[in-house]
Amino acid sequence: MKTLFLLTLISLSCFSVTAADAGKHLFLLSGQSNMSRFQHKQFFIPAVQAAYGADKVIIIKNAQGGQPISKWYKAWTSSKGEKPQETGQLYDSLIESVKEKTAGVQIKSITFIWMQGESDTKAGNVDVYAKSFRGLLRQLEKDLNRKDINIIIGRLSDFGLKKRSNPKWEEMRKVQMKLADENPRACWVDTDDLNGEKHSLHYVRPEGYRKLGERYVEAARKLIKENNK
Repeated sequence: MKTLFLLTLISLSCFSVTAADAGKHLFLLSGQSNMSRFQHKQFFIPAVQAAYGADKVIIIKNAQGGQPISKWYKAWTSSKGEKPQETGQLYDSLIESVKEKTAGVQIKSITFIWMQGESDTKAGNVDVYAKSFRGLLRQLEKDLNRKDINIIIGRLSDFGLKKRSNPKWEEMRKVQMKLADENPRACWVDTDDLNGEKHSLHYVRPEGYRKLGERYVEAARKLIKENNK
């Protein structure tokens, strides 16, 4: 009887560990040119696979240079109430990839890594960016049926402060930091040292993107540890 009791305890213990470890970590990388140029297969995937196991992660990248946030946020409007003919095209393709790669899979955590904002700054749409990003997050929460999405925002570099002066550039940086600071599941990463001595719009290859990958991974691991226990 004692032997049976011990075996039962061991069995229950093993079950609880398995339940806690069940599921995969989903990472969504999206945005415009600096995300498009980011070599995630080299500077992101190996690190998260080492951290969580190659069979425990799903990584989806969806990025295109020069695109405004309206290509993701479907209800986007300008401060004057103007709306593009089409919105959400890149978002739709992202969601289709998620559905395809997560069908029948239990998802333990979702981390959305966002590198975008240059286009909206240049177009003078900083004033509606915070509203648009919050709307994008609500879209994700609804379509993924999750309220526990971790967020990493790559803050705009110093390009618009030093290389090509834009009075809205610093305002956008502050908006991005505020969006991260207001959300307990979010953080922002610095990119000011990634674009070289010329303070270019795009980061130095490969070193700038390697450092960017390290910061993404560090931030993701911290958020997952704190929020997905």
